[in-house]
Parts: sequence; structure tokens; C-alpha cells
Amino acid sequence: MRLILLNLLLVIALLFNLTIIYPALAAETTNGSKIFNANCAACHIGGANILVEHKTLQKSGLSKYLENCEVEPIQAIINQIQNGRSAMPAFKNKLSEQEILEVTAYVFQKAETGW
Repeated sequence: MRLILLNLLLVIALLFNLTIIYPALAAETTNGSKIFNANCAACHIGGANILVEHKTLQKSGLSKYLENCEVEPIQAIINQIQNGRSAMPAFKNKLSEQEILEVTAYVFQKAETGW
């Protein structure tokens, strides 16, 4: 049920271009922050990219380098986390679906509001 609610809220946020994370997503971004710090921050501290400097997690970087990010940013972030690409490893076998959604919500929120 929690997974369905998170997906529904992310779709609504996408449809209305909301940049505010409402209380229902606050827990998800808190968990996402923890997951990000444990798995992603080594390469992406503060939304940067220590391996490929110009491919950041800033909104402009995501839009430029993630396929279909302008149209479906949530799905584009999920796809990148699950499958990786270039120097980024795939996390589909390391993180659960719920963890991937939580870190996606966190990355999306930080990209929208600024790292």
C-alpha cells in the first residue's frame, strides 16, 4: 500500500510540476536521504559527480543527460538507479523497489529545490 501511495504522489507531483514535497513524502525523502548517503554520496555528494564532473544531479544535469527526463523525470531517475550507465553501477539487485522509490523521491526533490 505504501508503494502504491508513493507512486501515486510522485505521479501527481509530476503532473502538476510540484516542487514542494508534502508531508506524505517527507518520510520517503528522509529514508531516501539515508539510502542516498549510504549508496550514492560517495560519487554524488551534494548533487555533484566526482567521476564525470558535468553529469550532476542538478535539475539541468538530469534533464540533459537522462533519457526522457524532461517528459518523465521520476521514471528517468528510477531507470538510471536501477540500470546504471557508464561509470554508474546498477542498483536493481542491491536496493529493493521501495528503496529505489525512496531515493528517487529524494533525488527528484533535491534537484527541484537545489542541492
